[in-house]
Amino acid sequence: MTNIPDHADGKTLWHGRFAGGPAEALMAYTVSLGFDRTMWRDDIAGSAAHVRGLARVGLLTEIERDAVLAALAQVADEMEADTFVFVESDEDIHTAVERRVTELAGPAGGKLHTARSRNDQVATDLRLWCKRELLTVARSIHDFQTVLLQRAEAAGDVYLPGYTHLQRAQPVLLAHHLLAHGWALARDVDRLLATRDRLDVSPLGAGALAGSSLPIDPVGNAADLGFAGVFDNSLDAVSDRDFVAEAVFDLALVGIHLSRIGEEWVLWTSGEFGFAKLDDGYATG
Repeated sequence: MTNIPDHADGKTLWHGRFAGGPAEALMAYTVSLGFDRTMWRDDIAGSAAHVRGLARVGLLTEIERDAVLAALAQVADEMEADTFVFVESDEDIHTAVERRVTELAGPAGGKLHTARSRNDQVATDLRLWCKRELLTVARSIHDFQTVLLQRAEAAGDVYLPGYTHLQRAQPVLLAHHLLAHGWALARDVDRLLATRDRLDVSPLGAGALAGSSLPIDPVGNAADLGFAGVFDNSLDAVSDRDFVAEAVFDLALVGIHLSRIGEEWVLWTSGEFGFAKLDDGYATG
């Protein structure tokens, strides 16, 4: 999937007035493909919605729309099958997809970026990706909470020492101890879902910073992509990364809470404590 053919011409999609190609050092510094390629599904979904929107307002003919949508579907198949061939000028997943669509759809593919900037494109992709991945994490945490509840119910009246500063303090039910972790994880789920709700706003149509003079359909595009709403201010829409900081914080707390459980298992399975024993399948020397 990472093959770069020798015949790549080195031209970027934004080369425009530039007489020569970018220096290798510049490309090495700015290329983000190794990081953002994970968003290929979101980039294709956003582009497909944009194409359908362009057709709705008459900026693309039905024939052009169908040609570009077919090309996007083929790119998705190639990505899924791990047969997509990247070239040297693919500095990110967005340029890679657009380049390949233009190769497949010809002149119609060249209209994919009509009334769209990489600013609102990237912002849209990132929000779509976060919406999906934060929900996946929240569901995984919920599954773990279910296991903790099941273990708590099975524990019955079993109790163990409760510790403060590794000194025995008061006896507590094992169920009570396990459910303490469940409550902490419940707050994690709440935070993740609240962050997801706040980011559920489509920036597609905000353009580089001030929208477009063309008769685009941001509201229709938002509905097409499953967003709960559409941006109110184009400048804010393309510059906002609050939700990324929120998501990082939320996930950091998830890591802390999971680390607490892990540390307890280290202690509980030690010879000093001896409260539990790890299955050999989950232990190393």
